[in-house]
Formats: sequence, C-alpha cells, structure tokens
Amino acid sequence: MKLSISLFFTFLVICTSLTVVAQTPVITKVVKFKPPVVQTFLGINTNGASVTKEEAAQLIALPLKITDAKKNAYVVDSYQFIYKRKSVIQDEETGKKQSTFTTVADKFKASPLPKVWIDNLKGGFQKGEELYFFDIVVKDNAGRIFSAPELKITIQ
Repeated sequence: MKLSISLFFTFLVICTSLTVVAQTPVITKVVKFKPPVVQTFLGINTNGASVTKEEAAQLIALPLKITDAKKNAYVVDSYQFIYKRKSVIQDEETGKKQSTFTTVADKFKASPLPKVWIDNLKGGFQKGEELYFFDIVVKDNAGRIFSAPELKITIQ
C-alpha cells in the first residue's frame, strides 16, 4: 500500500514537471530593424506644400510615393486621409453667414484614393482647404512594415 502511494506521488511529480516543460515559452531572437529615412510625395509636392485649386484637382488623383535618399520606392500598405473643407454656415440668431471648416476622413489600403473620393473632391477646391495624409504605413522589399512621414498640402 505504501509502495503504491509513493508510486502515485512520483507519477504526479513527473507529470507535473512534464507539463511545466511543455508550457515553457520558446524565445526567438528578432533581428533589429532600423527603418530607412523616407520622404512622402504627392506628385512632386512634400509636406507643407501650397498648390493652386487647379493643381489640387490633378494631385488628388495621383498615388502617394514613398522614397528614400537612394530613390528606392516603398509600397504603401495603408494611410488615413482628411480633407479639410471650407463651408459657409448661417448663425441662427443673427442670420449672418460665416466661414467654417468641416472635415471628411477615412482610412485607405490603396493609393491613389478611390475614384468616388477623387470625383467628389475634384471640382470644389477652395483657398485655405487642406489635403492631409497621415498614419502612412509602408512595406519594404522584405515585407517589413514601418511608418512614413505625414503629408499636408494647403490650397492657395
């Protein structure tokens, strides 16, 4: 009887230690990746550019370009876009009209913008409006993902 109890406890200890060994996580080293310094372009324009209404109508249909100093191009994985639109509202109390800005925005997985966005934006650009591309995620040839700088273009 004592022998069977000690065998039982020995069996428990062995099973417990095997379970612990089976649950030990495997640690793999990841090679450090230093993303390249890249620049974001829409046409030839970079962050902070000012363009005319006519130029904006052409630019909106172009894809984002992300390149490094050696002119290597990177694939755009996703980005967010905000169009800061000039609007006119009427004050209910005074009846006076005043200018204000509204925004339309979305996240996209392909560049250029979808055709419906291009068609809706193309004809109505006004002075002071902004095209703003941000949270730009790109991939290199090895499939590694990193961020690219934002791009804000003001319409003059």
